Amino acid sequence: MTQAQHNETASILDFVMKQRAHVLSFREWKHRLAGFGFSIDETDKGPVLAKLPSHRMVCALPAEFCA
Repeated sequence: MTQAQHNETASILDFVMKQRAHVLSFREWKHRLAGFGFSIDETDKGPVLAKLPSHRMVCALPAEFCA
């Protein structure tokens, strides 16, 4: 991963976590993220943030934010 990709991933993850602070439930968070073009996909290794519509993985999500 290049420095530019790392910075982009970090800024996206920061944005996603700030959006989590605006909602009360996990379901509402998923719906809000979909409006911004992201989804939370469940994988064998845990939840990941993906870019819609291709469901291209952006990064893994910390489990404590998905509870």
